Amino acid sequence: MKKEKISSMLYCIASVLYFLAAIFSFAGGNHNSMAFVWICLSFTFLCLGFGYKKKAKESEDDSNKK
Repeated sequence: MKKEKISSMLYCIASVLYFLAAIFSFAGGNHNSMAFVWICLSFTFLCLGFGYKKKAKESEDDSNKK
């Protein structure tokens, strides 16, 4: 349960860092294709983070019902 919460938080932090990398890459101007890769990675990590968060909440709810 606690492991999933930590994992979800780490995925969300990684997502924010990839978003920042994409912003800096767009601001640089000459590597827009790499910026799109960073954005795709950030959305992937964001989805993974929220998936782990949902899994942790469901397992917490299941443990409270027992």
